[in-house]
Amino acid sequence: MTRAGLTPERLTRAGAELADEAGFEQVTVSAVARAFDVRAASLYSHVKSTQDLRTRIALLALEEMADQAAHAVAGRSGRDALIAFANVYRDYARVHPGRYTASRMHLDPETAAASAGVRHAHMMRAILRGYDITEPDQTHAVRLLGSVFHGYASLEAGGGFSHSVPDSEESWSRILDVLDSTLSNWPMP
Repeated sequence: MTRAGLTPERLTRAGAELADEAGFEQVTVSAVARAFDVRAASLYSHVKSTQDLRTRIALLALEEMADQAAHAVAGRSGRDALIAFANVYRDYARVHPGRYTASRMHLDPETAAASAGVRHAHMMRAILRGYDITEPDQTHAVRLLGSVFHGYASLEAGGGFSHSVPDSEESWSRILDVLDSTLSNWPMP
């Protein structure tokens, strides 16, 4: 008999909260079981393993970010859409550091294809259409944006800019200016 109130969704949310508080690496079935004051064995009817739990957290994070990004870019184009989209990633990494780490987790191809990661790619490509960038250059531009957003968020989360002058806000703003300029003047092959 399963303990009342335990569901895969509730365990995933608890794991996501633990990831944000203690770090994604600390998320295990045992750690989540302790949060519910139950034995780990009682969770295995809801999640298969720690890997399954972590995958569920990654999928949750991707979904949350996609929802926030869709809301942020709605009705925007070009530079405004780029900045809104970029800020969603950076803000999400700041507010939900463990979930953000989870969102970077490698997913098997089938899981990745069914995840909100596909929505992220579609939104990035929609933003790039505002810059008149077409394939195969769109793929290069998506990789550039993803690298910059993730790289900056990761460095900032690791304290890489904590004692720097100018501050990280000014650098972020300048980086977005450079990205907008680069996308506006995308070199032809």
